[in-house]
Amino acid sequence: MRRIIDVRLPAPLDRELDQLHQVEITPEGIIRQILPMATGDLTAGESWNGDWLSPRGIDLQINGGLGLAFPELKPSDLSRLIDLLDKLWADGVEAIAPTLVTCGIAPLRQALSVLQEARRQEQAGRCRLLGAHLEGPFLANERRGAHPPEHLAIPSLEALDERIGGFETEISLMTLAPELPGASAVIARLRELGIMVALGHSAAKADQAAVGFDQGVGMLTHAFNAMPGLHHRAPGPLGEACRRGGIALGLIADGVHVDPTMAVLLQRLAPDQIVLVSDALAPYGLADGEHRWDERVLLVTNGTCRLEDGTLAGVTLPQLEGVRRLAGWCGQPGAAIWSATVAPRRLSDGVSGVEQALLGQPLRNQLRWSRHAAEELHWDCAA
Repeated sequence: MRRIIDVRLPAPLDRELDQLHQVEITPEGIIRQILPMATGDLTAGESWNGDWLSPRGIDLQINGGLGLAFPELKPSDLSRLIDLLDKLWADGVEAIAPTLVTCGIAPLRQALSVLQEARRQEQAGRCRLLGAHLEGPFLANERRGAHPPEHLAIPSLEALDERIGGFETEISLMTLAPELPGASAVIARLRELGIMVALGHSAAKADQAAVGFDQGVGMLTHAFNAMPGLHHRAPGPLGEACRRGGIALGLIADGVHVDPTMAVLLQRLAPDQIVLVSDALAPYGLADGEHRWDERVLLVTNGTCRLEDGTLAGVTLPQLEGVRRLAGWCGQPGAAIWSATVAPRRLSDGVSGVEQALLGQPLRNQLRWSRHAAEELHWDCAA
């Protein structure tokens, strides 16, 4: 039996302690047991010197990569999609909810069929495809951001069925504006289907957001972005989500979508609600420069993607780069790690904590995070 000692486990900001653990690994390389170590514990083993052990990341908002935009997927793209999943695994990501931004009905359904086929080809050592994340089309026009206005739709059960009928089990998450007329019926139907609902690209005030949360909306898509901000007389959906708790807060930690100070303030306001997402677009894995996005030009500079009119569209940074940046801003690496590796599992897999996520899993599939002296946080495979 292999024993690793002096291991830290990630935890939310308000619960992060300096507690060290010992981890027992079976001869087959499976994590068998995780136990806390007492102060002065002289248990023999392989010391990790306080490094963190975590699962791989789960990214609930990623729009494509290696030149592929998920809403534009065609059957001929299947092999390139598999290549992208291999790259994501190499970048420390275990699973993604492939995000389909607002587009036409026919392309959406075609993309869902390609994703369905790719899910059938799941294998060990490759990033898993969760159900898709439909970001739109039931969005507030005034908060649409980079979403094409011609494909926005008024919420209705008929419009929903046109898009997902026959693919209901292929969807894990839908982002919508709950204040729109007809949204309540759509939210109820999505919840009946077991599909998580997120508020995003919304002009909702706090009381409208509260109604949506009461109806089953359980997440904010890219908190702060494409929604009213926090104001002392108008708390908006973000203020209401923090006040009541239990609402996941998707956060893009690139330092551009959300200023680092505001990211840290949000983490302190709602430490166990933060879920780091990448919001990576099709140029993820490619060089900066000029790229195509549907019929539009996408300009990428230092990992930030904008349309030609300057509209912020997304990033090309890996999800775990957001962990590194948030760790640097808040000074609590374990909390940043938790937000990308454990927090999303509570939504995707119903996992309650890091130990549940790790026990029974191969050590080789997990991550080891290190930060020594003035070094920046970095990760590697745990075995």
